[in-house]
Amino acid sequence: MNPNEDTEFNEALRKHGILPPLEPAPPSPSPPPSPTFDDILEGLTPTELRQLGEDTQDDTAERYIAQHRAQRLAQERLEAQLNRFGTVIPIGRDDYTREVTEASKQDELADDVARGTGVVCVLYKDGIPRSDRAYIHVRTLAARHPRTKFVSIVGDKCIPNLPDSRVPMFIVYRKGEIVTQITAWGSDRERRLEELEVLLIASGAIIPSKKPPADSGDGLDDESEEEDTSSQGRSKSTWANKSVRNASKRDDSDSDFDL
Repeated sequence: MNPNEDTEFNEALRKHGILPPLEPAPPSPSPPPSPTFDDILEGLTPTELRQLGEDTQDDTAERYIAQHRAQRLAQERLEAQLNRFGTVIPIGRDDYTREVTEASKQDELADDVARGTGVVCVLYKDGIPRSDRAYIHVRTLAARHPRTKFVSIVGDKCIPNLPDSRVPMFIVYRKGEIVTQITAWGSDRERRLEELEVLLIASGAIIPSKKPPADSGDGLDDESEEEDTSSQGRSKSTWANKSVRNASKRDDSDSDFDL
């Protein structure tokens, strides 16, 4: 006899206290909620929204779909205007003020905070492994965060007699001011792209998107790309322009180094 079977005989034994009561069956899990109409629309492209609006027979639904599509298109246009950069821009002496200091003063569209543009100036030197590796990371981050401007220049063309021990160097600007400075990145150990990304986010150079980042498809973090990190395309041959040496805000790690 199986005491756990739900039979009349076992039920009689339970009524007389001979068998313990059956344990209640666990409740069935609730089915997932059905997607709302807005959820369905969010998963459609503007083209699919237009086609859905044309196919619907309900005037109210058609107007709602058209409104949703217009909002989506406006949002995409704004994002396209905000994503102004996406590559590492080589600069030289005559470009520095315009491409770095002045560029960081420009507020983004629809920016109520008026916080300017994040600009990351990368000082590098070919043939130094940590510098080559950092430049690969910078190319990846530039593609991943096109709202932030990344520029590059050979270190001793920006700061005369800059020691090799100080490169790669990152100088971060916003609103025309240096907000942080990072020197000799990766000199202590090999650094990962994610570490640099977090550091630039913390400094305010990068403002993370609320949406998951799209796959840039650059594949620039692979070791096989290191041969592309030569000075060609990184900086112009002229000297960088001005006033990093007058910066009032510096990273603590560089407090002993006079720019």
